[in-house]
Amino acid sequence: MGLEDFGGGQGPQSDVLVVTTNDVPGYRVERVIGEVFGLTVRSRHLGSQIGAGLKSMIGGELKGLTKTLVQTRNQAMERLVEQARARGANGVLAFRFDVTEAADVGTEVCAYGTAVVLTRE
Repeated sequence: MGLEDFGGGQGPQSDVLVVTTNDVPGYRVERVIGEVFGLTVRSRHLGSQIGAGLKSMIGGELKGLTKTLVQTRNQAMERLVEQARARGANGVLAFRFDVTEAADVGTEVCAYGTAVVLTRE
């Protein structure tokens, strides 16, 4: 598995800037649009659950589950960006992830933040 299997985030050419901070140096918040989020729920297939159970007995990273979680977080972030763009935003401030178990059948990942219109100062 390569580096791209274990990381995520935006590419350099995105038209919607997503940051974890409350402001962006060199930019002014022109307008606050409001909360946006991207949500996805993923279940693990039986094979990965059995493999993860066996691996947990001897220790070590569960690489298959790590890769699945990265893909899930990236999908949630893509949905957040799509929602922000559709509402006229070019930025998302205070970006966060929330990850929870969904009724013991999967993992729910929510990417959320505040959609804004940014202008250069």
